[in-house]
Amino acid sequence: MSESASHGALMDGIYRQQRHIYDITREYYLLGRDRLIAELDPPQGGSVLEVACGTGRNLARVGKTYPNARLYGFDISEQMLVTAQASLSRKGMGARVQLAQGDACNFDPQALFGVEKFDRIFLSYCLSMIPDWQGALSEAARHLAPGGQLAVVDFGDQEALPGWFRTALQAWLEKFHVSPRVELDAALARTAQAVGGTARMLHLRRDYCRYGVITLPG
Repeated sequence: MSESASHGALMDGIYRQQRHIYDITREYYLLGRDRLIAELDPPQGGSVLEVACGTGRNLARVGKTYPNARLYGFDISEQMLVTAQASLSRKGMGARVQLAQGDACNFDPQALFGVEKFDRIFLSYCLSMIPDWQGALSEAARHLAPGGQLAVVDFGDQEALPGWFRTALQAWLEKFHVSPRVELDAALARTAQAVGGTARMLHLRRDYCRYGVITLPG
């Protein structure tokens, strides 16, 4: 089994049942997602891609916030995509969002969606679950249009939070194969430099989570 297929099978196994309660249980600790969405600000009629779109929760929010945006999402988990399609259809966005199965570390948007580049790409709490997370970051940046932005939100190292809280949170995250990427700042800066862009990174809520953006020149 290939590495991609193996990771897809792992994600299907984790979320086969969890997908049904994912949005309810994650609402209170996947912080920073709505700030990322509020600041995406795609151009009129611009294209927005979510890498590892999960249940489609974020894409639904993006669609509501930016009614003229063209929306795309893919995930490595077939189980999550089933939930995403059903959820988006219930919210009246089934026809607006194109979904596909794909690997964050190696995807061809032309083959998946008939689109070569995107005005906005975002990754929400997925890098901490992808083994080659730096490869996924580089791959996403490679598909940005001129003037485009790549936004990332994920767990920080929580060093400034109480020790008991940090220990309990990380024990919980390990159950779902989640590993906070404490090197995210440096990786984002390297990725921006590689594509000729600039990077900014914020540590939010005492480094509970990190929010970063790469911007390409127009």
